[in-house]
Amino acid sequence: MFSNLTNPTSKTLKKLLPHYEKSIFSFIFKRQKLPFIYTQKSNYVDVYMGWKKDSYYDSIEHIHKSIELKPIIALKNCITQDPNGCIPISSVSKRALALGVPMKVARFMRQYPSIFEEFTGPEYNLPWFRLTPEAVEIDRDEKMVYEKCREDLKDRLKKMILMSKGKVVPLKIIQGMQWYLGLPDDFLHYPEENLDGSFRFVDMEDGLKGLAVANGGKVLSVMQRNAMRRKLYFGGSMEAIEFPLFPSKGLRLRRKIENWLSEFHKLPYLSPYDEFSHLDPDCDIAEKRLVGFLHELLCLFVDHSAERKKLLCLKKFFGLPQKVHKAFERHPHIFYLSMRNKTCTAILKEAYCDNSAIEKHPLLRVRKKYIKLMKVSKVILRSRRFKNRLVNHGSLKLDSDLDCAGEERNEMADSSL
Repeated sequence: MFSNLTNPTSKTLKKLLPHYEKSIFSFIFKRQKLPFIYTQKSNYVDVYMGWKKDSYYDSIEHIHKSIELKPIIALKNCITQDPNGCIPISSVSKRALALGVPMKVARFMRQYPSIFEEFTGPEYNLPWFRLTPEAVEIDRDEKMVYEKCREDLKDRLKKMILMSKGKVVPLKIIQGMQWYLGLPDDFLHYPEENLDGSFRFVDMEDGLKGLAVANGGKVLSVMQRNAMRRKLYFGGSMEAIEFPLFPSKGLRLRRKIENWLSEFHKLPYLSPYDEFSHLDPDCDIAEKRLVGFLHELLCLFVDHSAERKKLLCLKKFFGLPQKVHKAFERHPHIFYLSMRNKTCTAILKEAYCDNSAIEKHPLLRVRKKYIKLMKVSKVILRSRRFKNRLVNHGSLKLDSDLDCAGEERNEMADSSL
């Protein structure tokens, strides 16, 4: 009798189904919505989202001034690392590319007189630079933050590595992400001070050196913690968690896209810290895992943003799909793409629309201080130009007065004749 049950289209099954519906075998016939069923579904909609400019995100100063601030901090570190607290221009003039300076180093440093003070050196009349008292004060504050928040910075690095394949990331990738994570330039140079026993240096393929982390237990993502606080998540695997959406003004989506997004956000949420090798890379839940990964990664960064091209470098070691850049375009209510500074910057909207959702990075306050001091440089340079115009105007007026006096003397001499 049971052999006939193996054929789901048999007439026997239809006759026996009512009889066994309430029996111990009833679970065989009931369609259950198991989590693994989602991993095989793909309702992909080829979405083209028209980019919409949003002045709010384009005006976040500490994001868009970051491209100027990064080489300033690099040069500042060169000065503070010198025992004398000052350096000749010759020590950094040939390191423009390594320091990220977009022009001649001397010219760049002269653009920020509120940070770098120029003076004539003891030998060969070379220009030397030291920090202004205001910059020294901020540098002292920065060092205090590094000292007090070492555990926090270490935890952010650990979380980034735990999201990777095999829980190991090449050192060159970590060095490329140090600015975004808020790690000091020499963080990896002193592993005894900055890293604990859960970290270890390993050899990777292609001769790369990497940093690995031992998984010490379950790590909750920002999405999971926030949902748990709102009693929308109870710690289970594959529970559905919806991403908070923050539509920009004037950004309207077609009905087909809206329906797809609505269903997408109801899918189970797979934490970026959980194993994902079993997922079909083309299924919907894999895309939701990708969006969750980008959300969590930007939560770890200082200003919750990053140049998109820098994030694309993570594909190989974090198991990201080839078209990872499409995730930003397909989810404009979660991410904003800013085109300022001749580059594309991905910004996590939630960080700037819900102050309680994401913890602020401890270094953000210090970077804002540097940016405020950078703006003072414009005032100083404007004042210098104004004074130069006055001096030039005064010298021209003096020359013209002398010329007039000379002409008067010549006329008097001619009349006397």
